[in-house]
Amino acid sequence: MKSIIVNENSQLDIIHVEIPEITQPDEVLIKIAYSGLCGSDIPRIFAKGAHFYPITLGHEFSGKVVAIGENVTHLSPDDKVASVPLLPCFACPECEHGYYSLCKQYDFVGSRRTGGFSEYIVVNAKNVYKLPNHVSLLEGAFFEPLTVGMHAILLADGCEDKNVVIIGAGTIGLLAMQCCKAMGAKSITVIDVNTSRLALALSLGADFVYNSAELSEQEIQQKLSESRFNQLILETAGVVPTVLLSIKIAGPRAKIILVGTLHHDLTLPSAVFGLILRKELTIIGSWMNYSAPWPGKEWQLVSQYCQDGAIELTPLIAGIGDFDEFIKLVGALHGKPMSGKLLLNITDD
Repeated sequence: MKSIIVNENSQLDIIHVEIPEITQPDEVLIKIAYSGLCGSDIPRIFAKGAHFYPITLGHEFSGKVVAIGENVTHLSPDDKVASVPLLPCFACPECEHGYYSLCKQYDFVGSRRTGGFSEYIVVNAKNVYKLPNHVSLLEGAFFEPLTVGMHAILLADGCEDKNVVIIGAGTIGLLAMQCCKAMGAKSITVIDVNTSRLALALSLGADFVYNSAELSEQEIQQKLSESRFNQLILETAGVVPTVLLSIKIAGPRAKIILVGTLHHDLTLPSAVFGLILRKELTIIGSWMNYSAPWPGKEWQLVSQYCQDGAIELTPLIAGIGDFDEFIKLVGALHGKPMSGKLLLNITDD
């Protein structure tokens, strides 16, 4: 079978290896259909950020079950599945509380072990989620990033009748935005510096969009004045200025959910810290996308919304191709962020 490996010199290569075999009774063999590039994969490819080399990355994939181990009872050959890449230990105090995202003794498909940029993969049965009949394999490849935003929303006790502000119109932000709309948000505002991404947000259902490169913090706050109460802010960009912006524009007793991962130190000026106190803000960190019962309500809700047609994915795809085309698409990034989702297509279509 074909598989993509990343070498330490940031070189992506196609190799031919044997199809993996099931060796444990709780494993399944999957024929992969689609496998998406995550923003976290970019430093693993271009900045020597992987746990080991050579490595096959890919944790956002979908496919069909080919074979199952003798202890697997909830899956059958030909079932459509989506990747659930985390494998917690299920034994530590965090896991016993259902805080699977916080397990410190976890394994992870496509990071700590071989991933889905390949034609076939063997994983633990807990590492896949069975897709409903009316959910496509392409949609299944988006389940993992969709549940990232959903986890954050659930940590904030949902968004029904809330005024939602999403800072960052990247893939995670726009997926979370659509989840908020499906969950009954009162209003949705999207903030970004990219005009085309803001236009896309409007087309996908945002009520208001503001360009933070063109408007000052005070101007944005003024535009949010009528929606400043019962406010939920999702920071998905993961850069220092947007974290500070989320605090500065927040309304009274707003909840701020930090989803984006910072790669630079955050210095919190005393005046900004004072806003947290004076506005009585709640700031919540969100990490990964799992809860009890495994893999969590996040996955059930995403499954339902996709089945209902509430999530539109095609406009979020920046590129899709076979092994050779995918390598070209990834290489063209040169380590820069994606403008939209890049997908490896291994279907027979």
